[in-house]
Amino acid sequence: MVRLPLAEAERLAARALEAAGASPAMACSTAAALVAAEAEGQGGHGLSRIAQYAGFLREGRADGAAVPRVAREKGGAALVDAGNGLAFPALDLAERQAETRARAHGVSFVAVTNSHHAGAMALPVRRLAEAGLVALAFTNSPYAMPVPGGKRPLLGTNPVAAAFPRREAAPLVVDLALSEVARGKIMVAAKEGRLIPEGWALDSAGRPTTDPKAALDGAMLAMGGTKGAALALVVEILCVALGGAAFGFEADSFFAPSPNPPRLGHALLAVDPGALAGTDAFLDRMEALVAAMLGDEGVRLPGSRRDALREAAARDGIPVPDALLSHA
Repeated sequence: MVRLPLAEAERLAARALEAAGASPAMACSTAAALVAAEAEGQGGHGLSRIAQYAGFLREGRADGAAVPRVAREKGGAALVDAGNGLAFPALDLAERQAETRARAHGVSFVAVTNSHHAGAMALPVRRLAEAGLVALAFTNSPYAMPVPGGKRPLLGTNPVAAAFPRREAAPLVVDLALSEVARGKIMVAAKEGRLIPEGWALDSAGRPTTDPKAALDGAMLAMGGTKGAALALVVEILCVALGGAAFGFEADSFFAPSPNPPRLGHALLAVDPGALAGTDAFLDRMEALVAAMLGDEGVRLPGSRRDALREAAARDGIPVPDALLSHA
């Protein structure tokens, strides 16, 4: 494993995806997202996904020739059809639509349907916040968690991300899966042969487990128990029922061979602060909140660790696996 500049890592990742059947545009968009996630310390959603995505393309589970399009639109709302391709080209289009429509209407909601895995949901919301908008993002995923009160997995881990602009500072960014931990962390533990803490997941018989492979065959535990499961249900409805995508229980697991496209859904909500109290008033209120937070010793602003890692990666590059180097 060697450390490479971000642009070189993107080039290698794009080449590997193209070799597996992705169009140049899809490969470049996906590579940029995976490298950005890696640079922010999100290894479970970074370069470790290259081999998995390549498998999806070769199996026909993702259409490498798909071109996302706006399928329906009305005012501040739009539906983007990903065409069963990898998620990131569709998310790029959804992000552009969300910004344009929020500026025109004050608020926008863009749903994405017929899409694929999208773990790094902080990326589009941070860019929207850097453009001055408040942004939230949601995605569903294949079944992994029970519904409130249930035992068998029906819902995905259903990440939620939000970003809020600040005055002359990096946006405040929140990004979390609604499972006790992100599924990607269990995937990395399984790959590295490490145990996971009890309380993260159940095995296929519904028993607590510390074996990451058993966890991947079983069910994730929701963050905060029933309350977290209820929030995951909300995300499932926002991402699926509004856009016509597939529910988590209708999508085959990403960790088993399957020819079936997952047809997952994502959603972006963007708000122009200028349409409400006003941009200056919003930024003043944000800085008052941040000052109060930082006045409590030990508080670290959400997203600040990622900001520091991203700056370091831009300067020093990121570690690239030997398998990816073989595409150089």
